[in-house]
Amino acid sequence: MIIPPPPSIDALIRRSERLAEVPGLTQQALQWHHEAAEQRVAVARDAKRLATPRLWPDTLGSLFSMGWRLVSTAAPDVPIHLLGAASAAVGLRVEPPNASAGTLERAQRLVRAGGPTYVKLGQFIATADGLLPDEWVTAFAWCRDDAPALPPGVVLEVVERELGDARVRLSWIDETPLAAGSIGQVHRGRLVDGTDVVVKVRRPGLRRRFRADIETLAIAAAAVEKLHEGTRAANLTGFVELFAQLALEELDFRLEAANLVDSSAVLEALGADHMRAPRPLPGMVTERVLVMEMLPGVSYSRLDPAADLDGHRLLHHGIKGVVEATLKHGVFHGDLHAGNVLVDEATGAFSLVDFGIAGRLDSAQRAGLVEYLTAWAMNDAAGQIAAMQSFGAIAADAEIDALVAELQVELDLLQDRSRGAVTFDQLGLTLGRLLQVLARNGFRMPKDLVLFFKNLLYLSGFAASVAPDADVLEVVQEILLDLLADPATSVGDAVSA
Repeated sequence: MIIPPPPSIDALIRRSERLAEVPGLTQQALQWHHEAAEQRVAVARDAKRLATPRLWPDTLGSLFSMGWRLVSTAAPDVPIHLLGAASAAVGLRVEPPNASAGTLERAQRLVRAGGPTYVKLGQFIATADGLLPDEWVTAFAWCRDDAPALPPGVVLEVVERELGDARVRLSWIDETPLAAGSIGQVHRGRLVDGTDVVVKVRRPGLRRRFRADIETLAIAAAAVEKLHEGTRAANLTGFVELFAQLALEELDFRLEAANLVDSSAVLEALGADHMRAPRPLPGMVTERVLVMEMLPGVSYSRLDPAADLDGHRLLHHGIKGVVEATLKHGVFHGDLHAGNVLVDEATGAFSLVDFGIAGRLDSAQRAGLVEYLTAWAMNDAAGQIAAMQSFGAIAADAEIDALVAELQVELDLLQDRSRGAVTFDQLGLTLGRLLQVLARNGFRMPKDLVLFFKNLLYLSGFAASVAPDADVLEVVQEILLDLLADPATSVGDAVSA
């Protein structure tokens, strides 16, 4: 398939009226955009190095610290279960963990005692609906936005140090955080001109801690794979590298600022007036602090029934915005769990927040994804596997007949509609089974594909909240077929080519 390169994000930024509304943001956005491209390459290289098992002085200290936490929580096998569960959350494990209630309880204790890296693992688990047992997902829900908060004095100290002279633009910062996660926490704020903003602050000392812990996890994963043959197919070492890349990208808020402006320009170019990303403020973004506009809305999981919103319309607009941004421009939000998708109850508009993770696809990847989604909409297992081969996820010379047959069984169950319309729970479970089938046969998805498939899984929770009786597959297929058949889009041109 021939597919043109994604439209220049640089050009979209220059044309963006929404970015131009903030003085100085267009030029600053261009700088963030170009610098981020180089930073992401460096992060990927660094993640690969950290995920290669070896001993460094920091690693020895982290190993000792982990050993003490394991002794204190009486959970010597818990790191294996945590790694296995977190890797299952991105479709890399052979099967979800089958641990006792006691093991799950000890795993929670270790995450609480282990610090930010382990809370980050908990976040992966907490967003694995359809891939992990419900009790695991529920047990780690607190990791998403209810991690232990920093003392107010620490937050103000970081803001003062990082913003310097620009600190005077902030007239107020709420001491109580809106949410606290593994990387940092967010606070309400207000500029001296009365503009409401959100102030995101990174936890002090985090980079060194994360690096040492990732190296320790790499050693643990390699040891487990050597000792237990059954875990090799799970590719725990591959998960550690993926985990490292995602975590390191989130540590630098300048990368998040680049994701915000790129996504704002893309959504505006799509004409998606119902979907927005916050605009960061020039001069108020550093590696450790990010000040951005506050957008309206509440999590879609907390919508007031009295708001009387059209759930089917929300579902259609939400899916369409994400799919179009991905296929037309190759840029998409990489972590669309409920806490990051807000809905304005007055207008039904979407606010997408927390862009620490974003997916980016080049022309070849977009072409492969178009092929895959076309095959998915047509219930074609052979086409899906061929598309994955184009990504390099499956070797071009691999024996795929058995994989195609196994996958086709799963697709036929979904297409059959033998249990009625494909609602949110069936879609999530089926996508989960598809990823497990592929993992059992040696399937390894690139990072950005992992993020896109995770977003498909998030549709289950989204549909459950806004349109629980909707035939989700029908909605997705309708959007895909309309988009792929549109000759006015680069994707439509690619299909006709």
